[in-house]
Amino acid sequence: MARPMVISQQKLAEKLIILNDRGTGMLTRIYNIKKACADPKSKPSFLSDKTHESSMKHVVKKFPNIDIKSLQPIFHLRSEIIKSLSLYYYTFVDLLDFKDKVGELLTTIDACQLQLDIGLNFDLTKSYLDLVFTYVSLMVLLSRVDDRKAVLGLFNAAHEMSNEQHQSDPSFPRLGQLIIEYENPFKKLSDEFVPHSKVLVSALLSLQELYARRNLSAQHWRSAQMLSLIANQNQMLNPAQTNTMPCEYLSLDVMERWIVFGFTLCYPYLNQGAAQGMWSVALQSGWTTCLFRDEVIHIHGCLQSFFEGIKGQNKRAAEVKDYFNKALEVSTRVHRERRKFLRTALKELATILADQPGLLGPKALFVFMGLSLARDEVIWLVRHHDNLPSKQAQGKNKLVEDLVDRQLPELLFHMEELRALVRKYNQVLQRYYVQYLSGYDAVALDLELQPLQNLTEEESVILSAMCNTISTLNVRQVEEADLFDFRGMRIDWCRLQAYAADGKSTLNLMEHKGLAFLVNTIIFHTRMVDSLDEMLVETSDLSLFLLL
Repeated sequence: MARPMVISQQKLAEKLIILNDRGTGMLTRIYNIKKACADPKSKPSFLSDKTHESSMKHVVKKFPNIDIKSLQPIFHLRSEIIKSLSLYYYTFVDLLDFKDKVGELLTTIDACQLQLDIGLNFDLTKSYLDLVFTYVSLMVLLSRVDDRKAVLGLFNAAHEMSNEQHQSDPSFPRLGQLIIEYENPFKKLSDEFVPHSKVLVSALLSLQELYARRNLSAQHWRSAQMLSLIANQNQMLNPAQTNTMPCEYLSLDVMERWIVFGFTLCYPYLNQGAAQGMWSVALQSGWTTCLFRDEVIHIHGCLQSFFEGIKGQNKRAAEVKDYFNKALEVSTRVHRERRKFLRTALKELATILADQPGLLGPKALFVFMGLSLARDEVIWLVRHHDNLPSKQAQGKNKLVEDLVDRQLPELLFHMEELRALVRKYNQVLQRYYVQYLSGYDAVALDLELQPLQNLTEEESVILSAMCNTISTLNVRQVEEADLFDFRGMRIDWCRLQAYAADGKSTLNLMEHKGLAFLVNTIIFHTRMVDSLDEMLVETSDLSLFLLL
């Protein structure tokens, strides 16, 4: 008889954090290999040497079943090959290990039947969706490395030549299978995610209300007087907050990537109205999607080919083509109007906050919302300007003209103004939120905890420690320049989200939404005290363009 799975023993929160961090590292390494192999100046000379061309063609053609007897012309290069390609080869070996670890974690999450909801267990759901997207991006990027077969095949052949038993490297059989299986990455990934689809789709569907609320036109923003401090002067000193604080500055661009890739992997669920609606809207937002840094994918062409290769999905392929045409027709205009609105809104915000920096405390959420929206629009513009569709696809659309924004420097200036204000008046924010945490949040949390019964020891310890930590804060710590560090508290909350995402948990957040909303707000308040620089990076970092 199988033992029941104890969710607190699975370390799900910790594994998600570690694998997301490791996934970013793997993306960086595969990205660098792709760039190196595409540049004749940086890739190993023997890969492009005409005298070895026949050997290279043999390796690629016969991959992964390569007969080293046919590679005698490069026998004398075996040491150089191993030395030059070992870094590349063992990066692919690490990718294989990362793939295994991700598969194990996703299977464990399925077995635990986690209930993921971006509005309740934000950190857990975001980490899960980030990991899925990182994994998909890695596999797509892998399929784009030009000389992957030559690199792996040559290294293994040189390895065989260099040992007396003529044995392959232990990892090579699985690496060869990996390369072959992911020639068509979306087909393989959609098969791979069949057992994970229930949890993934539930996480994606939790974005429905948030995505609809965030993905609005500039006209709607203007009508709602979004980001305006003077729209309702009677409430100017009231703190700007919602029940879903971290969702308000979550990147819209990131959400659209989750939606497009996630529902593509689970395409049978596109027969549901909610899934189809989100997916179709996200595909009409533009014609190119970021994989990593400047590595992009012209998503509609890939999806069209993917669906055409599946029996009974020709209608879906035709829909993707329609979404592409709509994206060409309207997306540039929609994003142009958003940038126009944000120039005015951020200018007003910066002007008022520079004159009355005390408002930074209650209206900090507006600052980070504005920065996040502006950053998304800047990145959208640059990415689409640099990756135009074919001239035939452009047709009569004036895409090039619409993608030239002479007022972009003004938007960037106002973004930098707001960033500078946050840095300059960081103590204003600290003083405000230290008092908020100890004077209101601690009391509210204590009241929220009193009716809770039958908590497990882990749940009780985490919530009690959280309450004690914030109740002891005082303004003197800010005045004496004490260093604040709430990272442990935030990780504990992520752990608690994992424990409470189990439907059998006594602290099921679906039944205790008030507690989830309150603690998510408290977590935002702690970030205003100890991690303002990280918040600025998260919402407005444009350093990518310094690397290109």
